[in-house]
Amino acid sequence: MKNTALTETHIALGAKVVPFAGYNMPVQYEGVNLEHETVRNNVGVFDVSHMGEFLIEGEHALKLIQKVSSNDVSKLTIGKAQYSCLPNDDGGIVDDLIIYKIKEETYLLVVNASNIEKDWNWISSKNDVGATMRDLSEDYSLLAIQGPKAIESMQSITSHDLSAIKFYNFIVGDFAGIEHVIISATGYTGSGGFEIYCKNSEVKQIWDKVLEAGANFGIKPIGLAARDTLRLEMGYCLYGNDIDDTTSPIEAGLGWITKFTKDFTNSEALKAEKERGPERKLVAFELNDRGIPRHGYDIVDGNGNKIGTVTSGTMSPSMGKGIGLGYVPAVFADLNSKINIQIRKKAIPATVVKLPFYKS
Repeated sequence: MKNTALTETHIALGAKVVPFAGYNMPVQYEGVNLEHETVRNNVGVFDVSHMGEFLIEGEHALKLIQKVSSNDVSKLTIGKAQYSCLPNDDGGIVDDLIIYKIKEETYLLVVNASNIEKDWNWISSKNDVGATMRDLSEDYSLLAIQGPKAIESMQSITSHDLSAIKFYNFIVGDFAGIEHVIISATGYTGSGGFEIYCKNSEVKQIWDKVLEAGANFGIKPIGLAARDTLRLEMGYCLYGNDIDDTTSPIEAGLGWITKFTKDFTNSEALKAEKERGPERKLVAFELNDRGIPRHGYDIVDGNGNKIGTVTSGTMSPSMGKGIGLGYVPAVFADLNSKINIQIRKKAIPATVVKLPFYKS
């Protein structure tokens, strides 16, 4: 297992550290529900330095990224970021990612930790245009400062007006005494905040100053378990659960990042799928009775026939009810459709609902 630059810091703070995507990562500190509520109501800080970062540069950088990604990167201007995915040749997804336009002809691609090598090899295999590629994953750290008090609590440690950074925009500036840090108004929680990209040698100083600046605002370090419950309440897809090499962006509800105004990997097949309608769809559901849906549980119809599988599920800390995502045939995918989740020997009734689960 690899360590992040902050692994020893997490252990000293009493975190429960577990293997995740090849790294020793803090799964929780004081408890999932408390950490979840800290982010929803105040502000929390995550170490997500296990994520991968690729720099793609040169006059052919845009051409390569347009070819491998589903969204239209030509729409990006300097200082803007875009959510996208990497379609494979078979209708599935290699990974989902965020693409940042740093400068003209310079883009930063942020990918999932478990897919770093896979993504690098995939993009490299498509690079017949001579774009310059650099893997920065081992050299950079990433902190996510998330929650409604993120702006107010962090304003004292930067000269930039954090409230002026719009959602999915970023700046490169000073933060916590370090110059040239990426301050990005992105995140995975649905409660606002920032993601901070810096060098490994800089992250301990930033972490300490973030906790110091946030002390009067109730800041706490947050583990990956709460990160998962927070993202699920928003209905954000998790690679390896809700999307993977066998799920198309169309059936996963990611048509909004799949732009057919350009050609990209497998775009013709995906366009045809969108036009005819997918045979199955990823739906969000709430349990009508007590129970906790879990990844891998069967989804069944009223007669007990299996119609799908839960891809993500939990007891929502914010709502106090069981929620989840799963793929079902399109006929069961309409809002308010009735399905059942097989929890041990009981089929618990559930209703298909509109995302997000959590309405702030």
